[in-house]
Amino acid sequence: MQQFLKGQEMRYAEGVRIMKNRLITLQNMVTKAAPDPQSVSCPALDAPKDGRRFGTKYFVDHEVHFTCEPGFQLLGSSTRVCQANGSWTGDAPQCKVFSTCSSNPCQNGAICVAGVNQYKCTCAHGWTGDNCQYQTQTDVNECEVYKLEGAPRLCMHACINIPGSYRCSCPSGYKLLGDGKSCEDIDECGLSLHNCTRGVTCINTGGGFQCVNPECPRSSGNASYVKTSPFQCERNPCPMDSRSCHHAPKSISFHYLPLPSNLITPTPLFRMATASAPGRPGPDSLRFGIVGGNSRGHFVMQRSDRQTGELILVQSPKGPQTIEVEVDMSEYLDRTFQAKHVSKITVFVSPYEF
Repeated sequence: MQQFLKGQEMRYAEGVRIMKNRLITLQNMVTKAAPDPQSVSCPALDAPKDGRRFGTKYFVDHEVHFTCEPGFQLLGSSTRVCQANGSWTGDAPQCKVFSTCSSNPCQNGAICVAGVNQYKCTCAHGWTGDNCQYQTQTDVNECEVYKLEGAPRLCMHACINIPGSYRCSCPSGYKLLGDGKSCEDIDECGLSLHNCTRGVTCINTGGGFQCVNPECPRSSGNASYVKTSPFQCERNPCPMDSRSCHHAPKSISFHYLPLPSNLITPTPLFRMATASAPGRPGPDSLRFGIVGGNSRGHFVMQRSDRQTGELILVQSPKGPQTIEVEVDMSEYLDRTFQAKHVSKITVFVSPYEF
């Protein structure tokens, strides 16, 4: 039995030795068949004329990069890689002069003149524009030319092109002045061009007119009013013991102001002042304020001197619109309330800036 096992062991060892020899032979064959990557190289590459090359190794898998100088455009491959067969990938790079005219921007037979990062088109006869895209006209539209070039306005309102020239026109309610471009409001009230009825007052506005007939407030408690002029209401005498009557406005006046659109601000529009009756001491203190209307922040009321308050336009309105504002002036003597006066102001804003 021992002799049998020993024979088996010898045969196994001999088989391992033979297998090892075969593996060594096979490894040597593979090593000889595979070339050393470092032994394979590609031909040297030069930088293109008017360009630069980056990379100095020409072995397998190494990259070389190319760029062009300013004003030149790279044609071909910007990157080339050395392959295992000893050749480069891609195409040989070239640097060509970059022309701003290469995209043929000039139209209609124009000649393109290239410059540094720009070009200029020389138009053929009958064409105009940056790229000669517009056909010239025998008549120049002055209205459009001045509008496009940002030149001073030819007309205050509307410019109308006519063959060989232009003319200005004004909106309804305005007339063209002698200079041929300025517009002036027509005073329909002064020229009796209105349709206001008897007992109604005509107020001239920008481009039109308004018929107004302000009314005094209705009696409230012991306070009642009488109309002393078309635009003024006075309070009737109060009972001595009626506090509410004495604190009601002693006078109410009505004022109408025409304004153009987009008026430059701040602009004073209206003043209120006190005046004492002969032989009676006047107030030693005044208080002014905005007490009503639909002005939405267009105005502020401030004192201009000891006896006068001013209504200031601080937010320019755009017309057409009608704005109402109500302001009051309270008089005090020795810190005691004496009287209050109210002014109701109506502003007619024109749709035009003149």
